[in-house]
Amino acid sequence: MASRRFLTVSTTLSLALLPLLSAQAAAEPKVVASIKPVHALVASVMEGVGTPDLIVGGAASPHAYALKPSQARALENADLIFWIGHELESFLVKPVETIGSKARAVELIDSDGVIQLPFREGGSFDEHAHEEHADGHDDHGDEKHQEHAHDHEDHEGQVHDEHAEGQGDHDGEKHEGHAHGHDDHEGEKHEEHADGHGKHEGEKHEGHAHDHAGGFDAHLWLDPLNAKIFVKTIGEALSDTDPENASTYAANVAKTNQKLDALIEEVNTNLAPVRGKQFIVFHDAYQYFEKRFDMVAAGSITVNPEVRPSAERVAAIRDKVQKLNAACAFSEPQFDGQLIDVAIEGSEARTAVLDPLGATLDDGPELYFDLIRNLATSMRDCLAAG
Repeated sequence: MASRRFLTVSTTLSLALLPLLSAQAAAEPKVVASIKPVHALVASVMEGVGTPDLIVGGAASPHAYALKPSQARALENADLIFWIGHELESFLVKPVETIGSKARAVELIDSDGVIQLPFREGGSFDEHAHEEHADGHDDHGDEKHQEHAHDHEDHEGQVHDEHAEGQGDHDGEKHEGHAHGHDDHEGEKHEEHADGHGKHEGEKHEGHAHDHAGGFDAHLWLDPLNAKIFVKTIGEALSDTDPENASTYAANVAKTNQKLDALIEEVNTNLAPVRGKQFIVFHDAYQYFEKRFDMVAAGSITVNPEVRPSAERVAAIRDKVQKLNAACAFSEPQFDGQLIDVAIEGSEARTAVLDPLGATLDDGPELYFDLIRNLATSMRDCLAAG
């Protein structure tokens, strides 16, 4: 009899608690992150609360991506969307404004104090740009580039009316409403470039890195100091949306930024033996990493990885590799590395792989740290081999 009474009381309590548990579960914010490095930083801040959804996973590139139905549903149900911004993930502009219109969309490129570097024009990089950093780069984030921190208008949560019609895949469309001026290639499907698009192979088109003439390089996450700024922005947005877990987010922000400080010191030490050795890259995506850690890239095969470079450009890079006796040429897992082989033909340069997105890494809070370490290790191993 006593056991039956106990069972009845237990059942009653369980049923009474169900609404509370359901409400608690529902209170956890639904968060979406665009690319793997952003996802990793968001996951670090959300640790112990929830896990964000990822849009561009695996070895996919944000330069040419099409949403899957499951990802569209995630955007539709999201409370928060974190992305670098329309400068990088142009394929998300229309979905964020339409499918994800109920969510708060946070463009990390607009974070207060973020370090922004202008695009480098052409395939050969100016050596003087590297000389400015010869005595160390510790003050880079505090002095040289903060004047750019507010150059972007605040796009967070903003609906760009000029995109309201027909901008799903951006094919052939001029996005004149954006401050940095996207032309018709950003967000195009890669298949449309399969034949090389001869009309775009000249230096005139390639000089506009990702078609942002006069704009900023959007690969900001490759400077860990920018990652620290992103983490602060992420923590603030999560706390505003989910104040009940604000203390957890604040603690995670502090912990993650301590780890990022240690990462900067670790990578500086790792790369010290090979500083000054020149290399070329497939895709001009690494200047934030280069300038943070005083590395010297001589040039890139292409500025926009979705546009095949001209024969003249490849020949110019080949000449520079030989002239400078560049030690290494780096390809990427997202793109065909055949052009790298052509560019180093006749030289003693070695080849290796740099992965700016963490294509081969497991998603999660540690991905960002592994990504930066892997970049440093690949550079050190290749450059030290000569």
